[in-house]
Amino acid sequence: MLSRIADSLFWIGRYIERADGTARIVDVLRLQLLEDPAADEQTACTMVLRGIMGYEDVGEVDYLGTSRMLVFDAGNPNAVSGSWHQARENARRARETVSTEMWEAINTTYHRWNAFTPGRATQHHLGWVRERAALLDGLTDTTMSHDDAWDFLVLGRALERADMTARLVATGASDFGPGWGSVLASCGAQQAMLRTMRGVVTDRTAAAFLTLDRRFPRSVIAALKEAEDRLINLSPDKDRVGFSDEARRILGQIRTSLEFSNPATVLHDLPERMQLVQEAVTAASDAIGARYFMSAPVQEWTGEIV
Repeated sequence: MLSRIADSLFWIGRYIERADGTARIVDVLRLQLLEDPAADEQTACTMVLRGIMGYEDVGEVDYLGTSRMLVFDAGNPNAVSGSWHQARENARRARETVSTEMWEAINTTYHRWNAFTPGRATQHHLGWVRERAALLDGLTDTTMSHDDAWDFLVLGRALERADMTARLVATGASDFGPGWGSVLASCGAQQAMLRTMRGVVTDRTAAAFLTLDRRFPRSVIAALKEAEDRLINLSPDKDRVGFSDEARRILGQIRTSLEFSNPATVLHDLPERMQLVQEAVTAASDAIGARYFMSAPVQEWTGEIV
């Protein structure tokens, strides 16, 4: 497979999941402001923008300003609008590889989203993003052969999901964050959590479920394991000592540091652990790019040397 096609597929997976994850984070903020009349709007919005999404200088901001930055800013690849645009551009470059159904769904999603009037992000906007992302995930898994192309796309999706779930868990663990019920709902985990814990839900069990549960696909552990599995498929490791795949080594280290630690220890310093997950995802993404996507230097005509 050409490296440019693999690159585009990887980023299709990331941008679709990024649109979904960003919508979920904004939805947590929306629910927090609705459910807690005493919540300070500026403090909550600043926590999301600076503490979770990593914006440095946000100044005084309210929910409307947060919606414009994280949902409707088409020039920002981290916003929902920007993610849809980038997903479509990458799908256009990989048009001959993605299925026709998937291309049509991405293209339709992009155009329908642009028909919305930018403003205050509502449940309609954020719910629509989640529904379209779920549709695209389903088309990816059911209309593409599960070969290298699918592995690259799902690899991007899994890395972005691990990062976004870590950000959502960090919001729940924050002193100024919403309740864990809102975080579970925004992850689509509320019913799964109730079934798993037989109706007994506490802050600690909710945090453990979203971080350490191996069977819930949106948990941090499950997303990291999915990314590792895709890397193994792309390049089965044959080394007798160590790993030649730097990305797999990075992801394996952070996964095992969570999976084989005492759950109480993980939950005790949860924000710091989730920050390490985000850093590991960034490092793994860079390593994947260096191994699979780096283009050779452009050959320039220099003439004959006498």
